Amino acid sequence: MPPRLQRRQQTGDFHFITFSCHGRNPHLHSDRAASIFENSLESMRSKYQFQLLGYVVMPEHVHLLLTEPPTHPLSTVLGSLKRSVSKQLPEKPFWLPRYYDFNVFSPEKHIEELRYMHRNPATRGLVSHPSEYPWSSFQTYATHTQGKVTINLQLGAP
Repeated sequence: MPPRLQRRQQTGDFHFITFSCHGRNPHLHSDRAASIFENSLESMRSKYQFQLLGYVVMPEHVHLLLTEPPTHPLSTVLGSLKRSVSKQLPEKPFWLPRYYDFNVFSPEKHIEELRYMHRNPATRGLVSHPSEYPWSSFQTYATHTQGKVTINLQLGAP
């Protein structure tokens, strides 16, 4: 059994979150699946009132940069998000049960993580440039226009 993950929550820090599909299968590869994820993410952001600074939906995993919700533990929010997506898509099991979380302490690390997540599709060869990938917050930063998922640009650009 893997060692217990240490979570540092209720610190006021940003959190860089990664979670994966079961077996690292590309359950999020289709436009339909990625769109369902975005809709669920926006619904949870609104319901739990956390601030989302960035995201990318990759075929087999997701990265999020967000604040802690004011009224619920982060694990509750992520569990609700994962359940919402998995109920709408046929693959079972859909997600791996855990998520990877680390606190982002500095503005430099914050920018580094946003760049990492936005460049991930190009790095993986899914597109030539991050602007070509529709399932991330890159376009929101590039155009300063909100998309399907509301991004807190003031927090996202220190």
